[in-house]
Amino acid sequence: MNRYRALILGLITVFLVLSSSLAFSGERFTDNGDGTVTDHQLGVMWAKNDNQGNIDWRQAEKYCRWTFPYLIPTRYDNWRMPTIEELASLFVRDKSYKGYETDCGRKVKVVPEIRLSCGWVWASEPMTIDFEMKGKEIKRRTISAKVYNFQRGYPYTDLMRHSKDYRALPVRDLQDGK
Repeated sequence: MNRYRALILGLITVFLVLSSSLAFSGERFTDNGDGTVTDHQLGVMWAKNDNQGNIDWRQAEKYCRWTFPYLIPTRYDNWRMPTIEELASLFVRDKSYKGYETDCGRKVKVVPEIRLSCGWVWASEPMTIDFEMKGKEIKRRTISAKVYNFQRGYPYTDLMRHSKDYRALPVRDLQDGK
């Protein structure tokens, strides 16, 4: 009788573990129905779409902080540019996933919940460079920033003034689970 109880309890435990893991698998993203997607893995909310056109880094920063919040019905005030690590988490490395073709004709392997109109997205990290002008004091200038390539899945650095095929993808940290 004790063996029978142990077997039943074991089967119930296995069933509960499997059912709870299945319930949470594949639910990294929730489409909020308002132009945003909640990313439960990172604890952030993404814009469902990028800015839909060429944009340089400074314009991308303004778009994420000031323009995008007024384009969606739910008004949150903490939108920002994503970090390179956050962007990298959206790249699908699975060889069986073919990705999709963007409006600019590039094939990207980004999670299907996010729609990009081209393959490169600006990250929040600017790069500062030191310049020495003919023996004078060293001046620091910020002229480049990181970009994530969703066509091939790697970050690189480019001049902030470049805009061709670059996009802005706003993100915000979730507050109090909202």
